[in-house]
Amino acid sequence: MSKTKKLKVIDLFSGVGGLSYGFAHDDNFEIVAANEILPNMAKAYSLNHPTAKVYAEDIKDFSAEKVEKDLGIKASEIDIIVGGPPCQAYSTVGKRLIDDPRGKLFQEYYRVLKEFNPKLFLFENVKGLLSMQDGELLKTIISLFESLGYKVKYKLLNAADYGAPQIRERVIIIGSKLKTEFEYPEPTHYNPEDENNLFKNSLKPYLTLEEAISDLPFIKTNEESFEYANEPQNDFQKLMRKNAPEKLMDHSSPKNNDKLVKIMESLPDGGTPEDLPESLRPTSGFKNTYCRLWWKRPSTTITRNLSTPSSSRCIHPKAPRPLTTREGARIQCFPDDYQFYGSRGDRNLQIGNAVPTFLSNAVAKAILKNFKIDNQI
Repeated sequence: MSKTKKLKVIDLFSGVGGLSYGFAHDDNFEIVAANEILPNMAKAYSLNHPTAKVYAEDIKDFSAEKVEKDLGIKASEIDIIVGGPPCQAYSTVGKRLIDDPRGKLFQEYYRVLKEFNPKLFLFENVKGLLSMQDGELLKTIISLFESLGYKVKYKLLNAADYGAPQIRERVIIIGSKLKTEFEYPEPTHYNPEDENNLFKNSLKPYLTLEEAISDLPFIKTNEESFEYANEPQNDFQKLMRKNAPEKLMDHSSPKNNDKLVKIMESLPDGGTPEDLPESLRPTSGFKNTYCRLWWKRPSTTITRNLSTPSSSRCIHPKAPRPLTTREGARIQCFPDDYQFYGSRGDRNLQIGNAVPTFLSNAVAKAILKNFKIDNQI
């Protein structure tokens, strides 16, 4: 491989681009094509990756033949394929129905791998994949990949360990045909509340929600503001605002009814409905609903319903409202110039379904190191 040639990447089930962020923002890689079935999601990806050919279509219609015809790139020129098939069927908070067709999209991932035969692939999914069918599903997926000649390994990584202000665990499967063994990235951060952490002297403490969003304007329900509250307070905020537009985007709160506002006002830091007087406790709900986040801790895993207080722990630690779209983007480590597209619900879906960009950065660097050790770049 020429020393000046970039590693060509294809992004499957691309979403808004969280998983491929680390590749898109490293000059050693080039994302040449992406596939995403949801039109607004694909549009958002295009806005942030203008040089990539985005196929807004069912993965079943995506092929090496198309890429060669449209881009003049042969299948053998693709170095890396990344992708995370929809995870609802594997999620521990979902119904975990093995008959859910979304749970079989790994077969399409396998088909595309077979067509392109890249040197390395990255397959990402939720923690629930490890326990689905008592682990048999994971064995099946790995066996399929190994049948194509890949050395396959997997590991559960927590985005907070790599500087994200969020506890978000993801299964990262790596398949490689390189000679050298792939090594997962070492954590850069630790949980200061974990007394058994033996590596904290060489690591930074987890990034808190305060550190992630304290420079954003304080708003209440049915309010909006597009002016920063203050100058960046730390390196994370400086990075998020590096290329920020003049006006802050996506920082508005939907209107909530008076009773819900009263509930949110009455919750203490990190509080749950059990902390409320009985007259205010919701009559129905599930674990982690109507719950406030902690100001001095990382966020819990955010979802597509980050602006709906009855759906998950997503109530702002200080304000009587759920998170805004911009706060959700910060928690997922998307910089303030990153564009989302469509309605508030569409934008929240794009954010909630994404891989935190800091996790992508860490894995991309480990993959690049693997290629360099193997003298492939």
